[in-house]
Amino acid sequence: MAVSLDKVDLVIIKNLLKDGRSSFSGIAKQIGLTDVAIKKRVESLKRKGVISSITVNLNLKVLGFENPIYIQIRSEIGKNKDLFKKLNDFDCLIELYQVLGEYNLLAKLVVRDLGEAEKVIAKLGLLDGIIDLKTLVVLSELKHGSVLPNGALQKKL
Repeated sequence: MAVSLDKVDLVIIKNLLKDGRSSFSGIAKQIGLTDVAIKKRVESLKRKGVISSITVNLNLKVLGFENPIYIQIRSEIGKNKDLFKKLNDFDCLIELYQVLGEYNLLAKLVVRDLGEAEKVIAKLGLLDGIIDLKTLVVLSELKHGSVLPNGALQKKL
């Protein structure tokens, strides 16, 4: 069920997506409200589930990690419950999605070098319930965003 957002909510979201450290007073000045009103709006957006968290976006390259490797996983559906638990034990798998298509899972692997990736992928291939793996190594990031599509904002504003 979609939550209804007004112009003020969308301006708040846009500001926080651009910079999660945006001050409530800065947003309030932009909109013409008080910082207390903005704080209440943000709390309301959290309660409604619109904002699940405000986080930092790490530059993994600077921290010494390779570009991410996406792993498409085809699994035996009947073994997925146990398989999900095993996959969660791999701390280098920082994201895991259930998807539609030939492969039913998509994992994001972050490691320091390709040798480490090779070892992790070999371990994954041995897990009970995994039928097949396909890897996609990111060469470069061309677009990254945590924003709403412009069309979504324009319809509301």
